[in-house]
Amino acid sequence: MNLKEIKELMQLFDESAIGELELEEGESRLYLSKTPSNANFAQPMMQMPQMMPAAPAMATPAPALTAEAPTAPAAKDEGNTINSPMIGTYYESATPGAPAFIKVGDIVEKGQTLCIIEAMKIMNTIESEFKCKILKFLIENGKPVEYGQPIFVVELL
Repeated sequence: MNLKEIKELMQLFDESAIGELELEEGESRLYLSKTPSNANFAQPMMQMPQMMPAAPAMATPAPALTAEAPTAPAAKDEGNTINSPMIGTYYESATPGAPAFIKVGDIVEKGQTLCIIEAMKIMNTIESEFKCKILKFLIENGKPVEYGQPIFVVELL
């Protein structure tokens, strides 16, 4: 990646709804985050050897997720969770005003669409990997979602 590509990528990232972005190209690695604790992302790009130690340091948002996750263990007492496979924006339906793909109480078959997660202006359909009953939604429509964040509480069938 050259400096021009990085600047363009930073501008696109800044204008998007994405909270974090990590890219690897060869031995180069770029990590962008909109959280204030990671606002110092440009420095590791200058010195390659510091990037490897920086990757575990970038994992500091993960403990923040676990700090937010006290609600998740309570939810797990009610059943299992389906977690987000990516960072993006959660949508319960294909278009605004359209009926939601699923609702609480629905029995979902393997391969059935659960929701859409928008990442980098791409709509990613999230499908169930198993048959289950939807017990609870853990995120609101149109809200950002992190990788691995629980989005539904389900009962396996």
